[in-house]
Amino acid sequence: MQTVHTNNAPAAIGPYSQAMITGNLVYTSGQIPIDPASGGIVDGTIEAQTERVCLNLKAVLEAAGAGFDTVVKTTCFLQDMADFAVFNTIYAKYFVSKPARSCVAVKTLPKNVLVEIEVIAERKE
Repeated sequence: MQTVHTNNAPAAIGPYSQAMITGNLVYTSGQIPIDPASGGIVDGTIEAQTERVCLNLKAVLEAAGAGFDTVVKTTCFLQDMADFAVFNTIYAKYFVSKPARSCVAVKTLPKNVLVEIEVIAERKE
């Protein structure tokens, strides 16, 4: 197994890695809308937070030798299912290959954010 780390995504806020590689698969930890430059949570809208989460995932996937086009499964967590349609609009811009997905509402996410996404992807290399 190999640990993935990039400064272009937020550092882990607990005892975990940004992602792990085993064989040809990349398993990312859940990304929340932390701006890696400032360390702060981005604007409170579901659009802005989903956009930041996707940019964080992009950085982690690239560091692991993968990309959105090689994602096979996503797990998405929303604080409020009322945000589902807006979330899908942003999500669809990045996950154009339409990987398998689970999307659930949860009571609370870390740092009280609105969205978290984790992925499993195949490496390109």
